[in-house]
Amino acid sequence: MQRITYRVKVSAQGAKRRISYLLRPSKRSLSTKSNIVSSVTPTKLTRFAKTKKMAQVSSIALLSLPAESLITMDSTVPAYAKVMLEETLTIAAVPGDSTYFATDGFQHGFGFDLVRGYADELGVEIDLKAYASEEAALRALKSGDADMALTTASTQLKSQLDLSSINVSCGYDTSLTKNGLHPKVSWTFNQADDPLSQKASYFLCDSIKLENTQKLAAFYNQNLLKDAYSQDHFKKTLTEKLPDYQSSFEEQARNYNHDWELLVAMGYQESHLDANAVSPTGVRGLMMLTNNTAKAMGVSDRVDPYQSIGGGARYLEQMKADFADVPKTDRIWFALAAYNMGPNAVKRIQRKLSDAGIDDKSWANVYTYLSENRASNSRYGQAMHYVSNIRSYLETIKTRMV
Repeated sequence: MQRITYRVKVSAQGAKRRISYLLRPSKRSLSTKSNIVSSVTPTKLTRFAKTKKMAQVSSIALLSLPAESLITMDSTVPAYAKVMLEETLTIAAVPGDSTYFATDGFQHGFGFDLVRGYADELGVEIDLKAYASEEAALRALKSGDADMALTTASTQLKSQLDLSSINVSCGYDTSLTKNGLHPKVSWTFNQADDPLSQKASYFLCDSIKLENTQKLAAFYNQNLLKDAYSQDHFKKTLTEKLPDYQSSFEEQARNYNHDWELLVAMGYQESHLDANAVSPTGVRGLMMLTNNTAKAMGVSDRVDPYQSIGGGARYLEQMKADFADVPKTDRIWFALAAYNMGPNAVKRIQRKLSDAGIDDKSWANVYTYLSENRASNSRYGQAMHYVSNIRSYLETIKTRMV
């Protein structure tokens, strides 16, 4: 196949404007109020027009790719055009500790956050469809029920189905394995020459994006509960202690619009679900509230489990409100960091990032700042581990049904 290097440079925004123009409703179409019936068979016209538009959209998509990645194409590719036409990227995914898990009414996870970044770059929404097995997700992609798949499926299985995939680490598998993540988390597409696939490859393997992927992998570290002792302690605590407090967690979660299992994960991080816990600094109870926080939240008895859980839930709700300008998908992490170190401390970090021209509403950027500066401020290290630990406990509850 002959390689052609294009000198034309089309921005993603420009490409989207052209696509919108091509896909606009025709001004020459008949009014729905008209009683006139066209003598031409409308189905054939519609199919021809749609095919023509899909081809034009795919051509614009190719021109908007980096010049060095372009090659000649023998046929039109409808997947990218379909995504841009519907403004939705449909993902077939299998829940897991390296892909995604759902909580608080939306999705989280290492693989999902990467997909979210790609969708944002395309300017489209995500429609995530969950499947029970890797094969089921890939077959959904093959049949056209999804535009791409997020899985850890084997190369053999993908080859059997004649699918093309991109490893999200772009060959840097150790950046995943050192964080306990599956080394073969991948995005899979129906065709390698689909602009949707080619753009994804460029998105993932760009040097800056690759660095961000490694930062994201650090936050989604899965090593916390990998050893047998930690696993056994976590499981034993939830088995023996949670039944005594579950109704309180569920009720207070409803009172303050939280996922009750998130509050459980916080309780385990704070006190290992010990209602009588006391720290050397004077914080007490299942949610380890300070005296001042307890009073502000209307808690009169910090060792009363129901009051303690309610105080923690109410305070977390306030932290969410303090960061209402942060996208919902990242807001919970900001709220948890603020719960641990105070909202003003988090906002100071945001201001530093903003002054440096860095997105201050991205949790990955805040987490990186905490990690890189923890040697100079012990509170940064504490907040960093506090949020990542709770995330790990919650993910374990969600994905493994502990």
